[in-house]
Amino acid sequence: MATGAALTPEDGLRFVVSPDGELAPDFTGNLPGRGAWLTPQRTALETALQKGAFARSFKRSVAAPDDLAGRIEAGLAKQALAALGLARRTGDVATGFEKVRAMLAEGSAAVLVNAADGGEDGRRKLEGAAGDAAVVALFEEAELAAALGREEPTVHVAVKKGAGAQRFLNAARRLEGFRSGDKAAKQ
Repeated sequence: MATGAALTPEDGLRFVVSPDGELAPDFTGNLPGRGAWLTPQRTALETALQKGAFARSFKRSVAAPDDLAGRIEAGLAKQALAALGLARRTGDVATGFEKVRAMLAEGSAAVLVNAADGGEDGRRKLEGAAGDAAVVALFEEAELAAALGREEPTVHVAVKKGAGAQRFLNAARRLEGFRSGDKAAKQ
């Protein structure tokens, strides 16, 4: 919308307007009504709000809640963590330093997830062994543990190559792009 670029549901974030005229992100893409798409970047959101792009797109006045950016970030994080949890339920996740290192060594890991608040030494060692696996460090130990249904803190996670890894990686890239303002995830 702000750039005029055509966006796919994997690349863009859909917004709708509630009946009372409040702008709301539609993370599932299934909310009723006319939608407007935006690149999931904080700078794109700020530009669209400043330029009145949502009002033009919806052809009506639109009120943006004060915490809209926070809602978007939380929703994108929830999507990514839900995708990681789904990958665990399908048996495509390894946790713990040794199991993750083994998956990376055999070349079956598509994504290495390191807790942002985890120890630097372990992160560095696994990132060195990651090969062509994408590296994600967007979540804290407690967030990873909750997403994976674990009681103990979770520092290192690997996701096997396949649809689950791609789903998680797409969601993580959207979150990283929103947090950092650019589209590239660390690879």
